[in-house]
Amino acid sequence: MGNLRQGNRLIRWDACLSDLLNLTEEQRFRLLVSAVTDYAIYMLDPEGNIATWNPGAQRFKGYTAEEIIGQHFSRFFTPGDAAAGLPQLALDTALKEGRFEAEGWRLRKDGTRFWVNAVIDPIFAEDGSHLGFAKITRDITEKKLAEDELQSTQEALAQSQKLQALGELTGGVAHDFNNLMTVIAGASDFLLKHPDLPLEKRQRYLEAIAETTDRATNLTNHLLAFGRRQALKPAVLDLNVRLDAFAEMIGRMLGSPIKVRLSLQANHALVEVDPTQLETALLNAALNARDAMEGEGELVLGTADCNLDDQPAVCIIVQDNGPGISDDVLSRVFEPFFTTKEIGKGTGLGLSQVHGFAAQAGGRAEIGSSEGEGTTLRIYLPRTGKPIQETEQTVDAGALPDGLRVLLVEDNAQVRDFAAQLLKDLHCKVTTAREGRGALELLRVEPVDLVFSDVVMPGMGGIELARTIEAERPGIPVLLATGYSAELLGKSDNNFTVVSKPYDATMLGRAISIMLHKRQAAGQPA
Repeated sequence: MGNLRQGNRLIRWDACLSDLLNLTEEQRFRLLVSAVTDYAIYMLDPEGNIATWNPGAQRFKGYTAEEIIGQHFSRFFTPGDAAAGLPQLALDTALKEGRFEAEGWRLRKDGTRFWVNAVIDPIFAEDGSHLGFAKITRDITEKKLAEDELQSTQEALAQSQKLQALGELTGGVAHDFNNLMTVIAGASDFLLKHPDLPLEKRQRYLEAIAETTDRATNLTNHLLAFGRRQALKPAVLDLNVRLDAFAEMIGRMLGSPIKVRLSLQANHALVEVDPTQLETALLNAALNARDAMEGEGELVLGTADCNLDDQPAVCIIVQDNGPGISDDVLSRVFEPFFTTKEIGKGTGLGLSQVHGFAAQAGGRAEIGSSEGEGTTLRIYLPRTGKPIQETEQTVDAGALPDGLRVLLVEDNAQVRDFAAQLLKDLHCKVTTAREGRGALELLRVEPVDLVFSDVVMPGMGGIELARTIEAERPGIPVLLATGYSAELLGKSDNNFTVVSKPYDATMLGRAISIMLHKRQAAGQPA
């Protein structure tokens, strides 16, 4: 038999084993419990009073056996936890479920706190009667503090990354908008300084302003889509049908060196999304794939049935056989203004628009790639059970009733003056208000056929104003103007038609015509 060292003494192992075997089972158990100093191991009676105490409990709770035996174990809990009834809940849970385990703050004799992992097991006699509880508590304060420090570091890092991304975003926006404003400001200034400019040259400058304005609108739409705040006009679409039509169009756009192949595998492909944003997302994805393949390769457009958060969904698949994307770039592809293209050849907003569109539609976008094996973009969209609606009948934007009385509500003076002039050009009679409360006052004294209001205003906003009018004056339709959509999504009331900013006379006239047409079709006064 071997030897066992105890301090400076060598003890024969067989002698130790003989001594242990001569002890009763209870004596051996007491010896084991008293030798443990890293755990508090003690027993409670059925009411939760402490019945035994070991050196480990004394070491990190601070009480001697004489001080604590007979006391209720709730004295170790913080005042808040004790008042909330957690001690009794722990006993009840252990008795009902056979075990209770939890982590939490406890109090030492000197009042300091420490973080523990506590386990409570019920103890029963051979006849099934309840004798009490066995409780084991471990001090894991160091582990808790280390975890808290790690979490704090991760949160600080995440915040730093957010600030860095925000800085890149604002810098990118400023750069792109400065370029656009250079064209608009330069052309406008030249026209103002040269009133006698020949018609042909004047037309070129005006076209440059209009084209640049469209580009600015597209830029803000990309940003709003990334921020999930773009105004949407959702409709029920069959993705198989849409992708079939889109493949033909994108095939002509990309050119013959790139082969477009369809793989429409979804059996249930109905989704409710904004058609324009869907096509923009598909176009952005296809153009990114084209650039990745450097003008030659195969682009696969497909659909598949899938699940999104355990709900039935449809997956759009855009796959290329290009060189793939490295891991460091792949982690940033959805960031706004992030691009690997040469300066002037990409805005870095294409895939961020895809990400924003998917999120705003209630889905998500994911991308996977390996260098040398191509890239696959997946857009997951919730499936809808709604039927496809018939195409809305075209309404003549110029067919407005002559002398339509419109109450215009807009807090921005320049926008208010501009919108008022557009309405007058559409042969409307215009009354203006600067905010919602003032608009309600005017409604009580002025005859009004229609209210045209901005959504975001100080005080009473457009949504609250529209709902108040709906309740107090249900016969008056409300047209809302916004570049946002968070509060309007899902609002289906016929009185709440939305026109997206920026708008022109054609868009505004058409929005009013459609709204009046719908009310007439529903038998409501226009």
